[in-house]
Amino acid sequence: MPTTPTRTDVLVVGAGPAGSAAAAWAARAGRDVVLADAATFPRDKTCGDGLTPRAIAELDRLDLGDWVRTHTVNQGLRAHGFGQTLHLPWPGGTLPDHGSAVPRTELDAGIRETALKAGATGVEGSKAVDATLEGGRVRSVTFRRGDGSTHEIACERLVVADGVRSGLGKVLGYGWIFPLGGGQVNVGVGTLATTRRPADVAVKPLMRRYTDERRADFGLTGEQRMPTSALLPMGGAVSNVAGPNWALVGDAAACVNPLNGEGIDYGLETGRLVALHLDDDLATVWPALLRDHYGEAFSIARRLAGVFTVPRTLAALGPVGMRSDWLMTLALRWMGNLVTDEDRDRAARVWRWAGRRSVAVDARPPFT
Repeated sequence: MPTTPTRTDVLVVGAGPAGSAAAAWAARAGRDVVLADAATFPRDKTCGDGLTPRAIAELDRLDLGDWVRTHTVNQGLRAHGFGQTLHLPWPGGTLPDHGSAVPRTELDAGIRETALKAGATGVEGSKAVDATLEGGRVRSVTFRRGDGSTHEIACERLVVADGVRSGLGKVLGYGWIFPLGGGQVNVGVGTLATTRRPADVAVKPLMRRYTDERRADFGLTGEQRMPTSALLPMGGAVSNVAGPNWALVGDAAACVNPLNGEGIDYGLETGRLVALHLDDDLATVWPALLRDHYGEAFSIARRLAGVFTVPRTLAALGPVGMRSDWLMTLALRWMGNLVTDEDRDRAARVWRWAGRRSVAVDARPPFT
């Protein structure tokens, strides 16, 4: 058995997409990196398994694009609702024109392996349980193994990528089906929630009903595996995302789209971005960077999520939207935040304009 490191320059806790991306980019920059996770890989995670064009762009940067394209490739979405069915191509812009879906057992292991090949040292089966701080700086992290024993890794810099930290309230149901290839699909339902309008929903019966309703449309046969569920913090709804030498990334920083629950793309992005700023004062730089990259989009998305949880709003607006391919393609681009800083078309300008004005009136902007 390899010896567990006791010291490193960059310690990354959590080997999901965000943590493994951060480790890969930091290792490629020549840093000494340890990538630790509580699980033993490959491991699964509750997720829709879908990869938007935004996620594909980040995987291309990691040189994983060809590998992803050996899995299923999709050119858009088929939307069902209010008696209508629309086939919507991915809206384009400067992002790739395709998406994918890869089981998390494969995706997370693949990105982690990229980090290890770049030079990061992997530590598995060790759960982070404590940290030693001096003057706000993390000096070391204590891990507990499955047998109950503990070990400590000292570090100069810490990236926290250990996932979900908070939950949500009120509910609005929606569902997805992502073909995975090989005759398998990922079927799920999501609940859009705000703490302001709590409601009670039985998610597993809802998923059974959704699967039954879509069974004929998608030719679903065979047995369904035991369903799993997870809560996601969204839209930058966290504070204290960084200290002098540590930062939260991905789900841990609530970098999840409030309108569709997508988080893989933001995990990959924040992993890449944090690796560029490890020599900076992260307490100052990292919250500002998150606000600059995601604040406007998350702010307007949170506002729209609040509107959609108002009773009867979706019932009134949904049929109108589903009568127009153009409106729904536009909604797909906005709700999926498939807009980059390089996009200069009218739809992108309108989205950024709305985001700036939304942030200006936020009582608590994202990441504050």
